[in-house]
Amino acid sequence: MLNRKTFQHALQELCANYQNKKFLLAISGGADSMVLLDLFKGFNLNFEVAHLNYKLRGDDSEDDQKLVERICRINEIPFHLYSISEKDNQPKNSIQDWARIIRYGFFRKIQKDQNLDFIVTAHHLNDQLETFIIHLSKASGIKGLSGIPANQNNILRPLLSFSKEEIYTYANDYTVEFREDLSNQKSDYLRNRIRNEIVPKLLEVNDNFLENFGKSISYLNQGKDFIDDKILEIEKKIIANVDDYSTLNKEKFLNQSHFIQFEILRKFGFNDIKEISKISKAKTGKKFISSEYELTVDREIFIIRKIVIQLRDSLDEEIILELDTDNQIVTPELLHQKIKELGTFDWKFDGEKIQLPLKFRHRKQGDLFHPIGMIGKKKISKFFKDEKIPILAQQKIWLLCDGNDRILGVIPFRQDGRFAATNESSEIIKVKL
Repeated sequence: MLNRKTFQHALQELCANYQNKKFLLAISGGADSMVLLDLFKGFNLNFEVAHLNYKLRGDDSEDDQKLVERICRINEIPFHLYSISEKDNQPKNSIQDWARIIRYGFFRKIQKDQNLDFIVTAHHLNDQLETFIIHLSKASGIKGLSGIPANQNNILRPLLSFSKEEIYTYANDYTVEFREDLSNQKSDYLRNRIRNEIVPKLLEVNDNFLENFGKSISYLNQGKDFIDDKILEIEKKIIANVDDYSTLNKEKFLNQSHFIQFEILRKFGFNDIKEISKISKAKTGKKFISSEYELTVDREIFIIRKIVIQLRDSLDEEIILELDTDNQIVTPELLHQKIKELGTFDWKFDGEKIQLPLKFRHRKQGDLFHPIGMIGKKKISKFFKDEKIPILAQQKIWLLCDGNDRILGVIPFRQDGRFAATNESSEIIKVKL
């Protein structure tokens, strides 16, 4: 049985050095988060509570909020609430991705405003198994298969070693009030399908499946730590840090296995294995951009510089784009802010009709595309004129192109209809802001 002493031992392993720190608990109202709240109350830690009302389940969402708010009021716990409104631009699709961004943006803001040290979530062993299966289906590598970290980026997850069943047992034994999210019983999303259809069958394999899975995750994490140490040893031989940039010895880098190459470049935000060969074969002067870094190919070295000021707006600049594990383009952060000033967009392309890698570039003489919703083609210059875009603004607009330099869209105004995804598309690539 999951009792207070058992939990305190697990929490102590994470928080042994954090007795004077301040925590923000992410509390939804479900059994796992309410057990987390109950345990923190009894562990004499300095903490506050954050609750997010997504407004997705009508009265149930309101009742979740009332429960958490009431428990905090009774126990004089600082309570922070964020309620979703129209300004949050709730999408029709990708609800979970949108919710995650909203959620952690809210948590991080409170953490900063209240000068709190750690965010604490109630993820448990069943969440770990679901995440493992999701990552397994996406070829996420050892980092993905290692699962949800117990302590990373100032986020603590002290319940990861306990099953959902143990948490419910604790809630019942210690009369912890909680609310059941009935939407979890629906298989509308990938994680819910795994939770409701796949995990129950796995648990039937043997009575100790979940316990053994927890041990396997522990072994994977130990293996990952060992590999990380070895990669650090290799990095010391091929990476040199010079002022505000780093250099990679090209010859020594290319002599490493594809796995080592990927693990090294992943730390700089280049996390698509397909890009490794493109970087390796690229000519001198070619640039690749991740969310935080710019990699420039030189004769004998790769120069990697963190983007700290701004991206150049020279008309001949090209930015090679990365795809994440969800087949979605990763937009460099600073470029992301520039594009956002012009507007938002959500485009989907048929992956079989375009050639990777995708890239951003500025307009060239004679550029044309086929605006979606229109018949025929149109020169980019004519499109700018028809849209009444000022000359100075035109110079700041980026075009999305594929590996064959075909224009896929004028960002953020219009995508090219020839490459748009349809209901028959088997592979979809997403580009949105």
